[in-house]
Amino acid sequence: ASVRGQDCYVIQTTSTPVHRNLMELLILTQTLKLDSAGRITVVVPYMCYGRSDRKDQPRVPITARLVADMIQVAGADRYITMDLHAGQIQGFFSIPGDVLSGYHILKPHLLKQQQQMHNPVVLTADLGFAKEGRRYAQALNIPLVLIEKRRIDNKENAEAMTIIGDVHDRDVVLVDDEIDTGGSMVQAIQLAKLHGARDIYVVFIHPVLSSNAAERLAAQPVKEFITTNTIPIVPEKQALFGDRLTILSVGPLLAEVIKRANEGTSVGALFNE
Repeated sequence: ASVRGQDCYVIQTTSTPVHRNLMELLILTQTLKLDSAGRITVVVPYMCYGRSDRKDQPRVPITARLVADMIQVAGADRYITMDLHAGQIQGFFSIPGDVLSGYHILKPHLLKQQQQMHNPVVLTADLGFAKEGRRYAQALNIPLVLIEKRRIDNKENAEAMTIIGDVHDRDVVLVDDEIDTGGSMVQAIQLAKLHGARDIYVVFIHPVLSSNAAERLAAQPVKEFITTNTIPIVPEKQALFGDRLTILSVGPLLAEVIKRANEGTSVGALFNE
């Protein structure tokens, strides 16, 4: 079908296989550009290479910037994505975009689950997620507790240090933006249990679950794992969690934002912003 002059949306998550999915996104975008589409918006629920956002040591790339450049060179006029690993990645784009938050999808489910929780607290897996953790704590009207950790050199796994706050005899809502290898989250779960936590609810937006992360997490004493479908979880990995895994769909949120973008109405109003 002809796309000449049309408002086009390319929907593609850039999870595993990362390079195949990224190239598909770029090629589709360029195809629309060459076929005279009126406006092209790439809808990327999970943006790959989000962790590579700065030179934190010598001789390393800033791949998040490279991905942003490639999307623009391919011909995208706008982008829509969810929960970038670092907010400043928005500055790598010179085209306008909407960065949505999975918080709006997770919040209603957590409010429902809160009714059966005992004296709950929100616990963030590290200090970097403290600001976002505060949003969850305010929404649920419960205290915020933090884990202090550090990453040594360029090691994949960070070392969890201590909990700032009290989780003793309380249910814990453990929140983070994504789970990759699962190392930080496993440490956080064990640390919470060590400090006397009761039931633990693990909440995260992007289920990267690389390597044996699913096996490691499924072995932990967690009441419920709550995530979204920004990245498809293969059935084999889902089966490891059994009925403890809850996957919430980002489809309705993205659909509403696409509708508003097409009509030229406010996206912020959707979230009372």
